[in-house]
Amino acid sequence: MREEDIDQILIVEHESFTLPWSREAFYNELNHNQYAVYIVLEDDGKIIGYGGVWIVLDEAHITNIAILPQYRGRKLGEALLKKVLEVAMEKGAETATLEVRVSNTPARSLYRKMGFQEGGIRKKYYTDNQEDGIVMWVKL
Repeated sequence: MREEDIDQILIVEHESFTLPWSREAFYNELNHNQYAVYIVLEDDGKIIGYGGVWIVLDEAHITNIAILPQYRGRKLGEALLKKVLEVAMEKGAETATLEVRVSNTPARSLYRKMGFQEGGIRKKYYTDNQEDGIVMWVKL
């Protein structure tokens, strides 16, 4: 992901999340967070998805995985997650973690398919509706 991608990323972000990140958040991730790596998924030059990860020592924390709604159901999220995990391993990560909404059954199924296991609950993690977040982990 590059700074000039942010406009397209914001479209994906707003169509994917009830608490979308701001332009400033993405700018800061790209320019000021030494631990952050973000990749984009394109279709004919159009960004249709993206994934982000923070790699701190030997742990990868997946921040975002998002695909435009009209491209979902084609295993693109799985391909994107695989690529994010591959990049994390290349940078020395041995484990990966993420949080997912209790209600996000499709994402939870994908993460389980990729070997993630539920490790705990973050009570009222999502501030828009106070929904719990499930913490999931995988050894890479």
